[in-house]
Amino acid sequence: MTRPAYVAVDWGTSSFRLWLIGEDDSVLAERRSGEGMTSAAQAGFAQVLQSHLTALSAPDDLPVIVCGMAGARQGWVEAGYIDTPTSLAAILTGAVSVPGQTRDVRILPGLAQRAKDVPDVMRGEETQLLGALKADVKGEQIVCMPGTHSKWVRVVDGQVTGFSTFMTGELFDVITKHSILSHAVAGAADMPADSAVFEAAIKAAFERPALATNLLFTARAGQLLHGLTAAGAQALISGTLIGAEIAGALSSAGQGATITLVASGRLQALYEDAFRILSLTYTTVDADAAVRRGLSAAAKAIWPNNERTS
Repeated sequence: MTRPAYVAVDWGTSSFRLWLIGEDDSVLAERRSGEGMTSAAQAGFAQVLQSHLTALSAPDDLPVIVCGMAGARQGWVEAGYIDTPTSLAAILTGAVSVPGQTRDVRILPGLAQRAKDVPDVMRGEETQLLGALKADVKGEQIVCMPGTHSKWVRVVDGQVTGFSTFMTGELFDVITKHSILSHAVAGAADMPADSAVFEAAIKAAFERPALATNLLFTARAGQLLHGLTAAGAQALISGTLIGAEIAGALSSAGQGATITLVASGRLQALYEDAFRILSLTYTTVDADAAVRRGLSAAAKAIWPNNERTS
């Protein structure tokens, strides 16, 4: 039977994911909860982590590698940022030790883009990036990591040259819950998705991203004048935001750039549909698998002589 080698944790703002990893890199056990940074800051990060380790009967000497918001300024211990441009391997070198723990706990840093005209930061996605790409791949790669705040990263010959954050998921939430368009989508959850409206909205926003806020309002006008359904309005808002995001993200990409989508679940389906609608070639990497591979690479780099991780 495979022995546990280390514990991998992806600690988000509102989510907590933990994997007990074996010496052969297999997942021996998994824990998920809503104990993200926000709630863990109240309950105590050490206590939250230990409760999950205890539930899995994890050995006391197992090291723990953590990525995500536990390393934020308001998190457990600030892990700082690695500045771009940087190599993918540099992400592995900036892990910070958590003091006062009986076991070895390390938190990985985020990435920072310090240009004054386009400042940007990411925390957690850099580990997905590390696990999604091979460091020795040549050429330009564009990596899309959709979410509440979607990240698009440009990697050239293994070097992260820059990235952009798009607030697509958060804007969708705000618009459909707190704007005048909330009335337009009322009842959409009880209807089948409107793929035709989604396709048209993706194309319109991709071709005319400067008109995005005008296109959004057509969700209301379309209901008043043309009988657009609630499901159609929801599809129009989603397609408009995603189409504008893709247009912006690819505006500076080279013609030979390849697109890698790092996603899972509903977001994976939405973005794959969008790429197909726009005839964009892409490959998909499962987001959970990517973050586990990134955490695994970090564990082996940090504890190279530890027989549990080697």
